[in-house]
Amino acid sequence: MLIKHIFNKYSHNRIMHFYRSYSNRNIIKLKERGMYQDIFPDIAVNEITDLLNVSPQCAYAGFDPTASSLHVGNLLVLINLLHWQRGGHETIAVIGGATAKIGDPSGRTTERDVLTSTSIDGNIKGVHANIEQVFKNHQKYLWKDQHKHLTPVKILNNETWYNKLSAIDLISGAGRHLRMAALLSRTSVQSRLATSSGMSFTEFSYQLFQSYDWLHLFKKYGCRFQIGGNDQMGNIMSGYDLIARICKKPVYGLTIPLITTEMGDKFGKSAGNAVWLSSEKTSPFTYYQFWIRTTDADVEKFLKLFTFDTVGEISDIMRRHKEKPELRIAQKRLAEQATLLVHGQKGLQQAEITTKALYEGNVAGLGNMKVEEIAQMFQGACIVNMLPEPGQNVLQVAMKAGCFPTSSDAVRIITAGGFYINQQRTTNPEEVINPSVHRLANNVSLLRVGKKNYYVVKWL
Repeated sequence: MLIKHIFNKYSHNRIMHFYRSYSNRNIIKLKERGMYQDIFPDIAVNEITDLLNVSPQCAYAGFDPTASSLHVGNLLVLINLLHWQRGGHETIAVIGGATAKIGDPSGRTTERDVLTSTSIDGNIKGVHANIEQVFKNHQKYLWKDQHKHLTPVKILNNETWYNKLSAIDLISGAGRHLRMAALLSRTSVQSRLATSSGMSFTEFSYQLFQSYDWLHLFKKYGCRFQIGGNDQMGNIMSGYDLIARICKKPVYGLTIPLITTEMGDKFGKSAGNAVWLSSEKTSPFTYYQFWIRTTDADVEKFLKLFTFDTVGEISDIMRRHKEKPELRIAQKRLAEQATLLVHGQKGLQQAEITTKALYEGNVAGLGNMKVEEIAQMFQGACIVNMLPEPGQNVLQVAMKAGCFPTSSDAVRIITAGGFYINQQRTTNPEEVINPSVHRLANNVSLLRVGKKNYYVVKWL
């Protein structure tokens, strides 16, 4: 017993020694960067500050696997968890394998489509890979204090505890502690009840499940903090009420703001399409370009939200950017850091190589890549295997690659200047293919018709 007491005291002292070495443990200060919109309860700021400064805390965020990948709209939640990790705290990412079958009504005007178990299982794998990769890239490329220990994130699936819990036990245990007046008052409920389609009991019960998630994490891991989007405040309040009634302990919620552009567009949408964190759904190049296109009006705000540069470093970046705005220094820094976090060094290099190939005509970097990597960078590009033949000309290669439906179309478009080999315009259909001119170092040719139609020729 004495040995156990000494060991526990030693372990506690060792943990506190590590914890005291983190200078940014008061996560509430991130509100200065625009990271948080609301803190609940709002009167508990001083209480929260004391907790964070005294000992390591635990924070969690939930991600329902409604798609096979997270998107940049989810990225700020992950970055919040990373800031907690950087502050010496414990972090948990909960994947809603169970709650995805119910559907979160928050922020929606209609009921979600029902997902099959097979779809959810596939989505869980994709979301798990996203979270794991972001935390891995952060530690490898963006955590400067490598001598300081980062507590690994716990990635959990809430299906693991619901599989062991009957509906009767959930409703009779947790359900009796939630009050109907409070549940009905939530914005997510009121907005749906006001519509002709109303709200199903399934969606209404979502509050109970998210509340129980927090209760489970509090009991098992001592998790006092929940982080969510600003549309999650109602669910956070329900979880707060449940834990207060059952455990008689204070817990806290923090919501992140809804990010919009200067034009008021919802962040994370590009021409109506989500910008995904998975390279299979959004290539590193497309992802990089999403950040590069940030306007001058938004770039400082996004640097504070989506990079780990200090406020002082960001001020210096903006000063240099304003001196020579044509260089887009701030946008390049934002794109570099955001791409490094999601796609790592290799993804960033691919994005930069593709950018140079597209906008500067510099395709040399493509010559060091595999044909499959090139095709992925130019999403939608076809890979064509081709045997070189003596006297083979531009028209013949274009037709064999499937660039044009007919020879007459090919001749017309090529002579009009709409055909490129390795980003160089080629206007003579009869020009003979020259390996030293038309092939890259990896024995590949990149063909383009117009602005966006790419074909990757692999010479055999």
